[in-house]
Amino acid sequence: MSDEESKAGADWLIYGANGYTGALIAEEAVRRGHRPRLSGRNRERVSALATRLGTPHAACDLGDAAALRAAIAGCRLVLHCAGPFSETSRAMVDACLAEGVHYLDITGEIDVFSACHGRSAEAAARGICLVPGVGFDVVPTDGVAAMLKEALPEATSLVLAFEAGGGLSVGTAKTSVAGLGKGGRVRRGGVLIEVPPAFKTRTFVRGGKARSAMTIPWGDVFTAYITTGIPDIEVYISASPATIASARRLRWVRPLLRFGVVTRFLQRRIAASLKPPSPETRAKTNAYIWGEAAAKDGRAARIEIETPNGYDLTVTAALGVVERLLDSPSRTSGYLTPSQLMGSRYVLSLPGVAARAGL
Repeated sequence: MSDEESKAGADWLIYGANGYTGALIAEEAVRRGHRPRLSGRNRERVSALATRLGTPHAACDLGDAAALRAAIAGCRLVLHCAGPFSETSRAMVDACLAEGVHYLDITGEIDVFSACHGRSAEAAARGICLVPGVGFDVVPTDGVAAMLKEALPEATSLVLAFEAGGGLSVGTAKTSVAGLGKGGRVRRGGVLIEVPPAFKTRTFVRGGKARSAMTIPWGDVFTAYITTGIPDIEVYISASPATIASARRLRWVRPLLRFGVVTRFLQRRIAASLKPPSPETRAKTNAYIWGEAAAKDGRAARIEIETPNGYDLTVTAALGVVERLLDSPSRTSGYLTPSQLMGSRYVLSLPGVAARAGL
């Protein structure tokens, strides 16, 4: 069957379906009764997965604009799962704008959020939504930020932190390497500020035990401001003292990390050393999110939630957004954060998510 023949009968597309996370999403989508069109640049792997799942497919390379537009033609939305998104999202956003198709992705990259936000007016003119970050990056943290703003409308500072059980995904780790040359980032007075790696450290408490943590340039440094308007924002990741020390040593080699050849070398090393978790590992690991908002008068609000493993949360969170847009078209268009589209408590509706404090 040709790609053209295979495209019939699907109203949404997963690009990067041949990757680990994309395949997990495709499998769960089919289990729920969907029949998404599968796509990616590896024709053989896309075709094999589509054959196994009984879904349409249309393999193409993001560098071929005409083929990409043909692949998404007739779809109502695209869920983009092929990173690093700083390298892949622009081509897909261009195609979605040209075809009038909603764009979703699972990025956690500040620059991608910023780029999509910058095209909000274009998307609104086309009547479509641009909603990057519909996975573990950044649905749970964005929801916590939104709930804290509701609890403390006068908040002027926001701290978010997370502990990713089972470690970071290969894609997130590769993305982190790509961003090391830019250092860390925080918000001050509503403005994104570049800071050194592991700029600040502190501890958070989980189950009565302290967790050391360091600041990282997580996507919420951008998105939480759009969601809440809170001007001062920091995001932390739980890390051992040894890991924090290593991150601080990177300050001395940051100039080298601005060279693409160095970044690509490190990304190849990561791809070779980090392997996606087994279903058993995903089942027995989880993630924990802390959130704190404070007002100038000293009042504070705190929320803690626990979620399934980041991969599993990404599957259910992304599909929930897909289903919302397919079943109940958004009454707004343009750039939206996950909580702006789905509501502040969306994350609490996902399987396996539990409030641990403050709710």
